[in-house]
Amino acid sequence: MRKFLKLAVASCLLILGGRAYAVEDAGRAKVGKLEVTVYFATNGDPAAAGERAQEISTEIRDRFRSEDRLKFDHYRALGAETQPIFRSYENWAQPLKPSDEILVRFETRTQPAKDSVSLDLELWLARKKILKTDATLQAGHPLYVLGPEWRGGRLIIAVALAS
Repeated sequence: MRKFLKLAVASCLLILGGRAYAVEDAGRAKVGKLEVTVYFATNGDPAAAGERAQEISTEIRDRFRSEDRLKFDHYRALGAETQPIFRSYENWAQPLKPSDEILVRFETRTQPAKDSVSLDLELWLARKKILKTDATLQAGHPLYVLGPEWRGGRLIIAVALAS
C-alpha cells in the first residue's frame, strides 16, 4: 500500500510538473510595439551627423519646428528600432545599433488600452540613466525628448507606439 501511495504521489507530481512547463508565461504576451527613433538637430552644418544620417520628412520637421525647444535649422534621422512591449517584462530598445550609447528601457505600468499604453520609460546615455519618467503613449502621438548636445547640435529621441 505504501509503495502504491508513493507511486501515485510521484505520478501526480510528474503530471502537474509537466503541465507547469507547458503553460505559456502570460507576462511575455506581446501587447504592442514601441518604436524609438534618434534624430540630430543643429543650426550648423547637418553633415556633422555623419554619412549614415538621413533626411527627415517635412511632416516631422514641421512638428519639431512647432515646439520652441525643438526648433533648429536642420534635422537628420540617425537610427530607429522597433521592439515588442511585453505585458509584465521590461524591454530595451537600441536605436543606434551596433552602438549601445543610447538605450531606452521600457515596461508597462497597467493593462494597455486599444490605442494607448502607460509605460515606465528610462533613457540611458553612455550607460548612465539620465531620465526616468512615467508616460502614457497614444497611437499617433510620439513623446519627444530633447537629448544632450552632440557634434555641434542636439539629439532628439522620439518614443512612439508602432502600428
